Amino acid sequence: MTLPEKFKVHVITLSDRAHSGVYSDLSGPAVVKYVKYAMAAAGWECEIKTTILPDDAVALLAALKEAPVTDLIITTGGTGIGPRDITTDVVRPLLTKEMPGIMEQIRVKYGTKNPKALLSRAVAGAIGTTLIYTLPGSVKAVHEYMAEIVKTLEHTFYMLYGIDRH
Repeated sequence: MTLPEKFKVHVITLSDRAHSGVYSDLSGPAVVKYVKYAMAAAGWECEIKTTILPDDAVALLAALKEAPVTDLIITTGGTGIGPRDITTDVVRPLLTKEMPGIMEQIRVKYGTKNPKALLSRAVAGAIGTTLIYTLPGSVKAVHEYMAEIVKTLEHTFYMLYGIDRH
């Protein structure tokens, strides 16, 4: 298998309030900046689509299934334990391969400074050849998570596509 000529990326923000216009989405644009940086650093082109959804399982599932040729999906929001936090519950059953290590590392690294970070249920993995990461909704958490994810993103794609770059 070969890597895509242009990576298709979908950044999905899950927030009832941002979806209804109560406030502007700041987390999604922060994710986009990190993705652009990581793709440029790898020498890859990408096309990024952004979507703001309410905290709704049906809407998220529809967004995930509508994009069969997406190479990377990053969600922000809905990873906690609140009654409307559904992201992890929707994504986890779709994973064909889970990558628990990166999310565990992020929780431990930032949880030592802020124990609330340990409450995140964020997951990462692959749905076929689509990488997916679910991030918490706060801009601070997006910076923390993406700072770690970009360190491994290039290698993760090579592994996913069976390209030996050791």
